[in-house]
Amino acid sequence: MKITEICTLAPVIPVIVIEDPAHAAPLARALVAGGLRALEVTLRTPAALDAIRVMAEAAPEVIVGAGTLICPSDVTAAKAAGARFGVSPGATGRLLDAAAEAGLPMLPGVATPGEAMAMAERGLRVLKFFPAEQNGGAPMLKAWSAPLPHIRFCPTGGVSPSNAETYLALPNVVCVGGSWVCPAALMRAGQWNEITSLARDATALRP
Repeated sequence: MKITEICTLAPVIPVIVIEDPAHAAPLARALVAGGLRALEVTLRTPAALDAIRVMAEAAPEVIVGAGTLICPSDVTAAKAAGARFGVSPGATGRLLDAAAEAGLPMLPGVATPGEAMAMAERGLRVLKFFPAEQNGGAPMLKAWSAPLPHIRFCPTGGVSPSNAETYLALPNVVCVGGSWVCPAALMRAGQWNEITSLARDATALRP
């Protein structure tokens, strides 16, 4: 799937930090039950790559991505684990070249119009706006919509149920990324029904 297709599956892409690989399968099933199919597992813990493998096997309908890709070796590891897309906080030529060579669709992070223009020159027209709130939030993206009408964004960083709909109402926002759908406390407690409920609420978010 192309990154545009992945980002239009639901209004929210959960940003997931998994400490225990045993959480991966029930979490994937809980999120799918709530209507969220595109998931970003961040490579911030030793369990992340195993979690990507397990999620892909436990819920075949899930599109599992790997987040926090910062170097070519991350791309290689994510692809080998079964990731179907990659997310990065920023972008370098080496990172994007590695992803292209591996056939891994990328959602690279940008924080300025110049960075967005540079990504568009490489053919990347759906980008992660990160960290969204710290970089001016929805008003900043709204200001970009006129001079950069050909680029769409997935704002991530400080996005929550209280401001997600403000972002989603913008014409240049295709979806948002957020960690509130998968709280660590609920995962540790095995409260998968609660996570499904949060996923349903996220799926229902509309401008």
